Amino acid sequence: MTRSWHHYRFHSVWLLDAPPAAVYDVLARAEEYPSWWPQVREVTPLGEDSGEARFRSLLPYDLRVTARAVRQDPDAGVLEIAMSGDLVGRARWTLTGQRGGTRADYAQEVEVRKPLLRLLAVPGRPLFRANHALMMRSGRRGLRARLRGLPWGSAPYGSGPDGSGLDEG
Repeated sequence: MTRSWHHYRFHSVWLLDAPPAAVYDVLARAEEYPSWWPQVREVTPLGEDSGEARFRSLLPYDLRVTARAVRQDPDAGVLEIAMSGDLVGRARWTLTGQRGGTRADYAQEVEVRKPLLRLLAVPGRPLFRANHALMMRSGRRGLRARLRGLPWGSAPYGSGPDGSGLDEG
């Protein structure tokens, strides 16, 4: 992947009050993400290990990707996908037990292919990064609520073992 204004690397750390196996079970069911992660608007399975997804955060644009599982290893706590479409690259969850819960590391490295976002790459980059951060914070709140058996909007901001409401990275 060529490094350019169209290239992004994201990293988030979520500390969750649930065992790694429970977190893995929720994250492995991508078709259910729209029920707890509001910015994941649609997920359509295409086969056992692939699907199409549509994302939209605060900024008024949708991103559509086709995702294919690269690694699904519950023993290692790793879920990894390759993406094509408006974003080309990879995303990976790595789950480890920590303080009676789970540390969920999310790493994503992508090249933006959506023409409008490529055109706005230089002036829009800070907004695109902030948009991604907002999406990740919302996803963390939704996952915490899902793990507690609550609807996604019920989780208070900043709840959980870290209490910060902030992503690292």
